[in-house]
Amino acid sequence: MSEAPIAVLFDVDGTLVDSNYLHVEAWTHAFDELGIHVPAWRVHRAIGQDSGKLLAALLGDRAEELGEQAKALHSRFYKDLAYRLRPLDGARDLLQALHDRGTRVVLATSAPEDELQLLTATLDVDDAVDAVTNSGDVETAKPEPAIVEVALKKAGVSAEQAIFVGDSVWDCIAASRAGVSTIGLLSGGFSSAELISAGAIAVYDDPAGLLRELHLSALA
Repeated sequence: MSEAPIAVLFDVDGTLVDSNYLHVEAWTHAFDELGIHVPAWRVHRAIGQDSGKLLAALLGDRAEELGEQAKALHSRFYKDLAYRLRPLDGARDLLQALHDRGTRVVLATSAPEDELQLLTATLDVDDAVDAVTNSGDVETAKPEPAIVEVALKKAGVSAEQAIFVGDSVWDCIAASRAGVSTIGLLSGGFSSAELISAGAIAVYDDPAGLLRELHLSALA
């Protein structure tokens, strides 16, 4: 992309809000309640993708049997941990800087509405956000491209006029499938090599790192 994007689409969990490891904690607690031990590192590797795919990857043949119970328990335990949610360094300032220069900012997440309310309250930058997606907008979340496609529609732009910012390989894959270039952040726990291999055109530590180099980035 040779020109600055008209819109920037942001994942939220692990990209703007430091929530990925709270999700890991909530899922591992949920699985323990069901009598199944899933190592935390395996849970972390699955964070960021559609919950059905996450459960299939972690529970295997028992996903259909225990999936709904696991999701309900995860939701309960995650809400118990929500007091520990914090914006990642530079997240608010990055969104505000993009908004102030006329870029359309979209939160492109498939989080359920109740979790999304916790995330947006944590960010507290509603005035800098033009549109938001949630789980109700799609049947299947990342790595399928549907949520990115919905975000493009809400921004009123084509794939070539937008850039996606995310923290996971699932973000990169979903955006690539939608034809959108991706900037990766290390704040969700995936490595630079993994993000680039999944399609990221550039990688920064966190929102603050991207903000510091905003004038040199693909967002400039």
